[in-house]
Amino acid sequence: MSNQSERLISLDMFRGLTIAFMILVNNPGSWSYVYPPLEHAKWHGWTPTDLVFPFFLFIVGVAMAFSLNKRMERGDSFSQLFGKVVRRTVIIFALGLFLGLFPFFHFSTMRIPGVLQRIAICYFFAALIVLKASPKWQIGWTAILLIGYWLAVKLIPVPGYGAGVLEPIGNLCWYIDSHLLAGHTWAGAPVPGFDPEGILSTIPAIATVMFGVFTGNWLRSSRDKYEKVSGLFVAGNFALFAGIVMDIWLPINKNMWTSSYSVFMAGMAAIFLAMCYWIIDIKGYVKWAQPFVVFGSNAIAVYVLSGIIARITIYTKWTQADGNVISLKTWLFENLFHSWAPDYFASLLYPIAWNLIFLGLMWILYRKKIFIKI
Repeated sequence: MSNQSERLISLDMFRGLTIAFMILVNNPGSWSYVYPPLEHAKWHGWTPTDLVFPFFLFIVGVAMAFSLNKRMERGDSFSQLFGKVVRRTVIIFALGLFLGLFPFFHFSTMRIPGVLQRIAICYFFAALIVLKASPKWQIGWTAILLIGYWLAVKLIPVPGYGAGVLEPIGNLCWYIDSHLLAGHTWAGAPVPGFDPEGILSTIPAIATVMFGVFTGNWLRSSRDKYEKVSGLFVAGNFALFAGIVMDIWLPINKNMWTSSYSVFMAGMAAIFLAMCYWIIDIKGYVKWAQPFVVFGSNAIAVYVLSGIIARITIYTKWTQADGNVISLKTWLFENLFHSWAPDYFASLLYPIAWNLIFLGLMWILYRKKIFIKI
């Protein structure tokens, strides 16, 4: 733990809003009552919920541009920086495994991929690119990741299905995950054996982090603030257009994290960060964003804590007088919200309440200037 260093306030706000939305979409009162915008797209296409994960990876890249470049400029050696990167990668990956195992710790069926695991891997390889590659080659590696993945899923034949299959069963991502991670993929995936945070689809997700790095480099440059925000808007809209054009040949797909999805979501993230930067860092309207700044200052901590508590409420169960078994989550939802609010609204109120509780906990840390760094 350490005191907070100088931060880009709009980035903390963006990070905090992303985490708050992640908690919102991951914890409805009942999965039977979820508004469509708060669900992931079934396969091709996107919903507002599909913004969350790429936004967070994009933010990782922006923060990396500030932290790693600052340390390189002050003279830290590669071995020092690489050691910090490895340490952080291992901790984040281990936290992801812990969340996947908690509370039963069934190692034989544990899910190996996951949200934190992907964040760790993408962080590691993006950091390696930043530390070892020149600015031109950073762009080059990002292009290689996107084009290479595109060519792989379109041209490499899958046994029994052929090349270029982009359906849930038969695509290259599914084939690799179902063979290399057999029995250790997400039970809630579109089809058995597939994992939305699987092996091959991590490649374009690294590119999402690199788009954040480019954005961070732009923001930390000596350019005028108005030039920075204008550049972000232009670049963001260009990426949106490029993603839509790419969608013609390679559909925007979160589950496969297609190259078009990576580019399109980088555009959305750049535009959203530009708006935050304009409102907060240029115009100075900060107070309204303070709750999200609080969330963003301890983002990994609140994500892990929310995951642990959510699982506790799901798996804490007892038998009622009528003989039915009920979980603590269901009891809370039914008695605090569903007893008076309509189905879908009650289901939405449940994660909103969770966000307010976690905000209170994080505010205590924020007021005491405690920032949990990994």
